[in-house]
Amino acid sequence: MARYLRNTALGGGVLALALAVAGPASAEVPGETQFVFNTFSFLVHGFLVMWMAAGFAMLESGLVRTKNTAAICLKNIALYSTAGILYYLIGYSLMYVDVSGFIGSFSLFYNPSEAELALLNADEATPELVAAATEGGYSVASDWFFQMVFVATAASIVSGTLAERIKVWPFLIFVVVLTGILYPIQGSWTWGGGWLAEMGFSDFAGSTIVHSVGGWAALTGAIILGPRKGKYGPDGRVNAMPGANLPLATLGTFVLWFGWFGFNGGSQLALGSGLDAIAMSIVYVNTNLGAAAGVVAALVVSQLMFKKIDLTFVLNGAIAGLVAITAGPDLQNHAMALVVGGIGGALAVIAIPLFDKLRIDDVVGAISAHLVAGVWGTLAVGIFGGGDLVVQVIGIAAVGAFMVVASGAFWLLLKATVGLRVSDEDEELGLDKSELGMEAYPEFGTGSQAI
Repeated sequence: MARYLRNTALGGGVLALALAVAGPASAEVPGETQFVFNTFSFLVHGFLVMWMAAGFAMLESGLVRTKNTAAICLKNIALYSTAGILYYLIGYSLMYVDVSGFIGSFSLFYNPSEAELALLNADEATPELVAAATEGGYSVASDWFFQMVFVATAASIVSGTLAERIKVWPFLIFVVVLTGILYPIQGSWTWGGGWLAEMGFSDFAGSTIVHSVGGWAALTGAIILGPRKGKYGPDGRVNAMPGANLPLATLGTFVLWFGWFGFNGGSQLALGSGLDAIAMSIVYVNTNLGAAAGVVAALVVSQLMFKKIDLTFVLNGAIAGLVAITAGPDLQNHAMALVVGGIGGALAVIAIPLFDKLRIDDVVGAISAHLVAGVWGTLAVGIFGGGDLVVQVIGIAAVGAFMVVASGAFWLLLKATVGLRVSDEDEELGLDKSELGMEAYPEFGTGSQAI
């Protein structure tokens, strides 16, 4: 099934039954037409979210030093692929199939339904076969695709934080566990109809379920892995290690912003009625306003705190604004989206130096932008969006506790077995040469000749 029906007029608008009872406007749309538009929405919004993988790769490549560029590119394409395979093998079933409060089914693979296969393989598409295949309201494969690209986003958050000092293979082993087990289990609590959904916890598109999950995993990893060599001086001084390509990082932020329309807009989970089209339009507008407010807030706070405008803080402000509005982008008063996104952007700028004071080395600022802003955005649903604030706090705490304990334990297991960090010599050389045996920009490398 698709995500658990939300506590809205349509409950997310996924099932044909929900659409039918929503009102005359929905009932006038034939069932097969609803099926086509809902499936189309899942697929189009899904590939928009997939494009965010490119955005993360660009952003992280721009914020690491030149000697680590190829390694971070490798991790981004590898984690997306790993996430897709694991979510097919076991993740989707754990998150959505036969959820019994805290976890779904351990069944392997997730393939088209029997009714869909019967229609595909029939000599004639009879009305009975069509009705049976389309009664769920959307194609099974389209829903899987849309859900899969979300889990890849959670893994991308981790790669940026731990860049420049973590080995490739231990990182990918962690991605296997994160995307195949940890993310689906906590996701089943809400989107799979588990215990948090029964309490009324609300997270429209994943400020907590996606972004804080990646943020918690990144935070525990950063603490266990330790900072980059030379990042912090013995006197508490923070040594800047600027990224090599800020234009690329800026472009990556724009790509993420673009993909976020699929992230939030597609989470309406239907486009089979006029009501859904109106609701989706509202989500698009709020998503854009939240990001814009995050940028402006980051501009102002950066100027006030540091007497200069830091571009990297502003980029994180945009992402934080997007993350913050993700939990409740269905606000019918667009001005509230400006408040939610603006506070998210400001919090990210404030949090980045705080984590540095704690000697938690986050290369791209992902913990501040995704975890801090994700927690704020989820709380904002209880403040501005009509959710129960106490239940929102319970959901945040439950997901946070689960991820800290589970991801922390697995990071420690990896550290004790295969190891997490490259050696000091390899870190100084750069992960491109030490881990990949190549350079992202060979014509600029020492001892290299331009062609």
